[in-house]
Order: sequence, then C-alpha cells, then structure tokens
Amino acid sequence: MELVATSLFDLVSEVIRDTKGIGGWKEIAADSSVGLFLPEIVLCGTILTMLVVRLFRIGEKLDMFYVGFVGLVASLLILSPWRLTENPELFARRELFTGMLVYDGFSVFMRGLLFGFGILFLIFAKISGIPSKYDSADIYTLVLGATLGLCLMSAANHLLVVFMGIEMASVPSYALAGMQKRNRQASEAALKFAVYGAGAAGIMLYGISLLAGLFHTVHLPTLAWQISNHLPQMETSELMVAALAGLMIMAGLAYKLSAFPFHYWIPDVFEGAPAEIGAFLSIASKAAALALLVRVVVGVGTLPADVAKSMADTKAVAEASEVMEGTVWISHEEPAHVHGHGESHERSGSPSDKPADEAKVISPGLKAARTYMAKLIALIAILTCTFGNLAAYGQNNIKRMLAYSTIAHAGFMMMAVPGLLAVAERAPDVAASAVSGIAIYLVIYLFMNLGAFAIVAFLRNAMGSEQIDDYAGLLKSCPGITICFVIILFSLIGLPPLAGFIAKFAVLAAVADAFRISGDGYLMWVLVVGVLNTAISLIYYLRVARVMTMLPEPESRTPVSLPLFSAAGCYVLLMTIPVALFIVRWGSLHQTASAAVDYLLGP
Repeated sequence: MELVATSLFDLVSEVIRDTKGIGGWKEIAADSSVGLFLPEIVLCGTILTMLVVRLFRIGEKLDMFYVGFVGLVASLLILSPWRLTENPELFARRELFTGMLVYDGFSVFMRGLLFGFGILFLIFAKISGIPSKYDSADIYTLVLGATLGLCLMSAANHLLVVFMGIEMASVPSYALAGMQKRNRQASEAALKFAVYGAGAAGIMLYGISLLAGLFHTVHLPTLAWQISNHLPQMETSELMVAALAGLMIMAGLAYKLSAFPFHYWIPDVFEGAPAEIGAFLSIASKAAALALLVRVVVGVGTLPADVAKSMADTKAVAEASEVMEGTVWISHEEPAHVHGHGESHERSGSPSDKPADEAKVISPGLKAARTYMAKLIALIAILTCTFGNLAAYGQNNIKRMLAYSTIAHAGFMMMAVPGLLAVAERAPDVAASAVSGIAIYLVIYLFMNLGAFAIVAFLRNAMGSEQIDDYAGLLKSCPGITICFVIILFSLIGLPPLAGFIAKFAVLAAVADAFRISGDGYLMWVLVVGVLNTAISLIYYLRVARVMTMLPEPESRTPVSLPLFSAAGCYVLLMTIPVALFIVRWGSLHQTASAAVDYLLGP
C-alpha cells in the first residue's frame, strides 16, 4: 500500500469532488453527494419558500398546503423509489458527504415511504381542517422540517448524524404536539414530550461520547472495524463502559420508538394532541426510528469482506499518520466503508448469489457485539409489545388506545432485529429477509394507522367526542365509515386475509428462519411472545368493533352524519382498500422490499 503525502488543498478538492462530482463549479453530477441528496434539498427549498412567502401579502391569501404538497411530490419524483425493482444495481451502497450519510436501496425505500406518507398526511390535514389557513405555514413548515430529520435518520452512517436527525425530527414534533395553543391538555402533552425528549437526547449523546472515547470514531463502519480489532483484547472496565454506552444509545433509540420503558410520553401526547399529529408521530416517526435501529445494528455489527481484508494495512496507515506531525497521509487503496470518502462500492450481482463466508468475515469482537445487541433488543421488544397490548385494555379514549397500540406494533416490528443480528454472518439472505419483513410491515402499517387516525379525526369533527363509548351505534348512522374502521381494526390484529396478517407473518417468519439457522433460544421466546401478543390484541380491538356495531346509539348523542361519499369518506376508503386487497398483490410489495435490502448486508 502506497503512502502519499497530501496537502490541505488536495483534501479540500477531494471533499468538493465527493460533494458535487467532477466538472465545473456549476455542474453537479447525478451520482455525487449533492445529486443523491437532491430530494432533501428540494424539501429544504420548500420549507424556505413557505417562510419567505409568508413575509409578503400574498402569503395571507395562499394556502401553504399547495406549496408543501408540490414540494413533497417533487421530492418523491426525484427520488423515484419505484425504480428499485427495475435495476437494483443502481442502488448499490455508497457513502455521501465523506461518510456522514449512506445511499442504498434501503434508504431510498424508507425516504420514499416518508415522502409518500407526507403527501397523504397533508391531504388528511386539509380535509380534516387542522391546521387552519392562518396557521398552515407554521404547521406545514414543522411537518416538513420533521420529515427532513426523519430522512436523515433513515440514511445515517455516523452517530453524530444519528443524534442530529433525531433532534431535527423531535424538536418540531414538540411544537406540533402543542399546536392547539389554548388547549391546556395539549400544552401539558407538549411539555412532557419535550422533557422526556431532552432527557433521552442527553443520555444518548453521553453514550455516543463514551463510544468515541473508547474507539476514537463514531463513523459506523469504522466503529465496526474498531470493535472487530479491539473488543476481544479490552479490559473488563473498558467492556463495562462499552456496554453502558450501548445501553445509553439504545435509550435514545427506544425513546423514538416509544419502546418500553421509554414509552411514558406517548399516551399523554396522543391524547392531548390532535389525531392528525398522533398519526404523524405514530407512523412517520416510528418508521424512521426502525430504519435508524436497523442502520445502527447493521453498521456496528457487520463488517464488509473488503474492509476486513484491508484491516491490517489500514491500521498501519493510521499508525504512520499519528507519527508524521504536520503532514496528512491517505492511501489510494483505503476502503470507502472505513474512511468514508464517499466512493461508490462496485458490485456485481445480488448478495443472494454470494456465499455467506464471502459476504462477511467472522470476527469474535463483532460476534460478541451482535449477541449483546440482539439479546438487549429482544428483551426490549418482548416487554414493549406485551406492555402495549396489556395497557390498551383499560383505555376509554380512542386516541390513548391507539397510542398503546402504536407501542405494541413498535415492539412487534423490533422483533425482527434480533433475528437479523443472529444470522448476519451465517445467512445474510435470511438476515436481509428480516429487514424486508420490517419494510413490508411499515408500508402496511402506514395504511392501517393512517386510516384509523383519519376516522378518529373525522368522527371528532362530526360528533365532538373521542371516547370509545360514544362510538356506540355508529353502524346505523355511518355504516360505510364503520365498516372501514372494523376492517382496519381486524387488520391491526393480524387476521387473514387482511394486510395486517401479511405484515405480522413476514416478521414472524423471519424470526422463525433465524431460530432455525442459529438455534438461539431467545429467538424462540421472541417468536412465542409475538404469537401470544397477536392473540392478546384481539380483545381490545374487537371491543371497539363491538361498541360500534352491536350497542345501541346513546340517546344523549346528537345525530352523526359522515357519509362515505364525501371528501372524508373517500379518504377513509382510499386507506381501507389497500388494507383489504393487499393480499391479492402483496408479491409486488415483497419484491420491492427485497430489492431495497439487496445491498444492505451483502458486499
């Protein structure tokens, strides 16, 4: 390996080439960092447009819904996630902005999911009437700003970007939770949200600093390289610090996932905030948090084969660089995954065509780290899913029930992650299927939960109540909406032939395959608890269906009118049709999700 003394000018030039590509200062290459980050740049431009337009008189007449809608549609068109199945090689892993972000099929899939949800959410908010035209600029700016942070979370390749993405998504969410300024309950919810968020952020940042002190890096692939090299030789005190750092970082991720025991904020926030904001927090925030969890465990727990082969030489380069004061040294052969210069990683074929021993090199340090993460996440997933389902029983407010339902579903989706870690080296194909199971679950969960919260919001507008008992007899006055709600509730349980069955089956099948290959006993516990919780959830979802369809209308309630052939009814129908009919064409969703994870684990 040749060492080349590099001047500061050459380093700056390298950063510029990585950022915009080769060419004149006005030319930006499509495969450069800026070119691949263009959807988020368009989103930033949309936010800036909203803020600037409001300074002028035209801003008082213009509904910012249209500005936000156009911005999200433009971002989605530029991203073009539907190309995943056409040419998966276009979405091979490459690092952006010197390794801070990563671009691959999984990031494209998740960002497409977030942009698509953003479009549906804006339509939902427009129909429901929240926000008002006067507040639309503020609310839509916060929504798009939070979406930008969620996109960073789904593409994070560096722990500082992880922290920054979580904060960029969380801070606007605090304001959104308290958007009803004169509502005391909403203000209390926003304050609790902010306090818990600040505490979780501080804990996570301290954990990141501990890891940085131990391993001298927070770039995820480099961190995996350091763990592989140094973890087996670390002293007991250092191992305890590393385990504590992992717990602290997991606390920050668990807060965004509303996982046990960091779930305390979510029921109060969902009850105090409008149902529209509950939908945003329940779907977009959870989707990005799960993507981030996958990013962190894969980034820290796996090591590409080409990086492993270069470990010895790269270590020698690093040691030589420390000796040479005043001169920066780089290598022409250093792997992009380790030092993050953003080069595209050349690949041919799908990872499924390669043997497991070629895809990953077994390392005792990484194996220990993966085992620790897998058991910790398995425990949290079991507790989260079980607690969410049990706590949902005693709820009389529909939004609080959906809050605990969100907790339970987050725990269920987390169950696929231990299976991913258990077989990441031995069977990368099975590990990839665990991630594709999460992706399938998230798409179906988007329609189920958005439909549920939309019905809650529209019924709130129609009858002024969010209490489950006040839903009695809705089958008589709103038959179309009631039937749609029952279908969505049955799908949330996971009953066939509805889409929720496909989602839960994808996750449980991935856990079962991982147990069959690895033989790890804790995976069997995860599988059993997942099946039991599916049965447990049957009771509280059916309770709502029973109240709407079997109980008589209360005499004290004013007549409720919410026809299916209205703007609100058509939106509910739009959310219900995929829930009912995904079973017919779920193969295309599976194909897209599989293409999205092709290069997540394989070289």
